[in-house]
Amino acid sequence: MVHTYKSNGYNIVLDVNSGAVHVVDEVAYDVIEMLEAGIDKKSIVLDVLEKYKDNSEVTKEEIAEIFDDIKKLEKQGKLFSEDIFGQVSLDFKNRQSVVKALCLHVAHDCNLSCKYCFAEEGGYQGKRGLMSLEVGKRALDFLVANSQGRKNLEVDFFGGEPLMNFEVVKQLTAYGRELEKEHNKNFRFTLTTNGVLLDEEVIEFANREMSNVVLSLDGRKEVHDRLRVTCDGCGSYDAVLPMFKKLAESRNHENYYIRGTYTHYNTDFTKDLLHMADLGFKELSIEPVVAPKDMPYALTEEDLPKLFEEYDKLADEMLRRNREGNGFKFYHYTIDLTGGPCVVKRISGCGVGTEYLAVTPEGDLYPCHQFVGDENYLLGDVFGGIANKAACDEFKKCNIYSHAECTDCFARMYCSGGCAANAYHETGSIEGTYAFGCELHRKRVECAIMLQVAQLMPAQ
Repeated sequence: MVHTYKSNGYNIVLDVNSGAVHVVDEVAYDVIEMLEAGIDKKSIVLDVLEKYKDNSEVTKEEIAEIFDDIKKLEKQGKLFSEDIFGQVSLDFKNRQSVVKALCLHVAHDCNLSCKYCFAEEGGYQGKRGLMSLEVGKRALDFLVANSQGRKNLEVDFFGGEPLMNFEVVKQLTAYGRELEKEHNKNFRFTLTTNGVLLDEEVIEFANREMSNVVLSLDGRKEVHDRLRVTCDGCGSYDAVLPMFKKLAESRNHENYYIRGTYTHYNTDFTKDLLHMADLGFKELSIEPVVAPKDMPYALTEEDLPKLFEEYDKLADEMLRRNREGNGFKFYHYTIDLTGGPCVVKRISGCGVGTEYLAVTPEGDLYPCHQFVGDENYLLGDVFGGIANKAACDEFKKCNIYSHAECTDCFARMYCSGGCAANAYHETGSIEGTYAFGCELHRKRVECAIMLQVAQLMPAQ
């Protein structure tokens, strides 16, 4: 299976199964495109000669050379390669679960009232509350006990707003450092915050203990303040921006992300990313809102052409800035064409419900933060362990080969079947797909590959 597309003046051919990327001329592009469509070689020669009849350089001999080059690439497994991973996926459901990461909900409460919040402003369909030190310790004990021989473990302090329980965050980090020595483990702690409570003490602590910090900012002041508001309805941009800038600078603009959300109100989201880049931020991400269709800020099918245009515009601007030495990173355009994630990761994704779990303030275990509060996916708790093994087994077999819609998708090795939670909320099944999100991700993959190509080749 190959995917052909044109972007920023490049004719790009992606061999889906091998991940090989080829940049070709117009004639080779047409030949490969017709081969993928199942057209026989004799007809291809006639069609190409007719299309380029006014170009004396396009001859039967040149087309024959193209066929020879394609055959060589096929033998090397770099074009029209076979899918060798389907059989591997059948064994996934039998693999033993090794927990490697926890999303620790230290606060089911928040000091903002963001209108698009999937967590119901931190409440998660239940009572508000803060995680106790005892529950947090049991969660870390659970992680160590279920990590088997895995040395590197990950814990994200999450909410609501985790800094509303900062003392427990500090104590749990210290406890984790004790467990490292006792069990020969290495904890990678991260913090996700809206920034309202960010101060010098938190920054100093984060720089010492947090491998990564995620900062919530939606872009331009008017965009951010429209939906990310305080409990009394005031915008939060001016309150959080100064400390966000200070934290980014103190980390030498590394190991953090400015993470935004765009909605129907700002389908021109490139302006928001560039606004943040112009403020000096270098590590950026902005995600499409996932919301009920009747919400006024929800994205619509009619928005797609504009969103595609924005992703192209963003890629072009990033390329220009990179060449001028003033570039920045965009999360969805950061892909590795030379290696990247292992096969298991490419096929099965984030490990939701198997390797990655969420823990509520009461100690309940869920597949991830987006399933919290759904009794169908209450897996157990940190005191008694996993009880709902049937739900875990569902996630074990959830991969690109369990999604029928992934069969003919060129981007499947870059999204691993997409977000199980989004699929579940859209279709009622974790083996479904969130079609709107798929459309956007395919576009992002095309732009990301183009950027990689452009950086390796002379400017057009």
